[in-house]
Amino acid sequence: PKCYGGTYTVTLIPGDGIGQETATSVKSVFKAAKVPVEFEQFDLSGFTSESDNLMQEALSSLRRNKVGLKGILYTPIRKGHSSFNVAMRKELDIYASVAHCKNVEGIDARHKDVDFVIIRENTEGEYSGLEHQSFPGVVESLKIITQSKTERIARYAFDYALRNNRKKVTIVHKANIMKLADGLFLNTCRAVAKEYPTIQYNDMIVDNTAMQLVGKPQQFDVMVMPNLYGSIVSNIGAGLIGGPGIVPGANYGREFAIFEPGSRHVAKDIQGRNTANPSSLILSSVMMLRHLQLNEHADQIERAVSKTLSVDGIKTPDLGGNSSTTDFTKAVIRNL
Repeated sequence: PKCYGGTYTVTLIPGDGIGQETATSVKSVFKAAKVPVEFEQFDLSGFTSESDNLMQEALSSLRRNKVGLKGILYTPIRKGHSSFNVAMRKELDIYASVAHCKNVEGIDARHKDVDFVIIRENTEGEYSGLEHQSFPGVVESLKIITQSKTERIARYAFDYALRNNRKKVTIVHKANIMKLADGLFLNTCRAVAKEYPTIQYNDMIVDNTAMQLVGKPQQFDVMVMPNLYGSIVSNIGAGLIGGPGIVPGANYGREFAIFEPGSRHVAKDIQGRNTANPSSLILSSVMMLRHLQLNEHADQIERAVSKTLSVDGIKTPDLGGNSSTTDFTKAVIRNL
């Protein structure tokens, strides 16, 4: 990462919807905590295709800085440009998405003792974007699964389990129906699993996974899966612990890392109301600080967020409270 005189330069892309509000919260907390990070900000938006040039500037900044903090960019439904979020991951080959779903003290949830990590392949699967109309009324969409990219996401998942003292990896698939594509994903993950004899592993069909998550999420530890399944499962995980406002996330490649909320919602409906929960972006920035080995600052900010929620009971409307984004941010700063 780019660092001069002990200060890191990080690319900041606030994103659409509540992005500007939550990014402002992060910047305020970083300033109060005297975090040695300078942000190079790009107000990229998915609501207009005119952002293409700004997208290229943001990518150049990420290539220079190696590390980014990012909100979620809007992707048009049906007509319009392709997803900037997906394009960024493909362009920089940021292949591993990591979202941590864990009960947060002070927040009521349907289940207790939830603590699992979703590791999602970020660059292929249904998100390859290879679609065409072969005949009027007939659309063909190609799902791409390759052995090489499956092998590296599987190895990432088992390495993650090993490094973080996790016990089990669950391979999520639909190989009973997509026998070639998901069959390749499952068999490749199983082959990689044999290299990690100390880590248990099992596999589960994706629809059963959804049911098991809702019924008994405590059985899951680390989960590895293709792109689309990861998108769905991360939203189920967010729902289990209190919503997308508290799920941090990160995206890693060989050269670059981008940190963004683990459950990817623009939240356009509450934009500008000062009611957004900034916790997911703040906690994603905590993951970023650990990546930069600024562990003292990371611990300080994480404790402050935890105290704000569990001891002070300050909650934004998505968590059943009535505090504003500004109130929550000020409380975190008080608790630093």
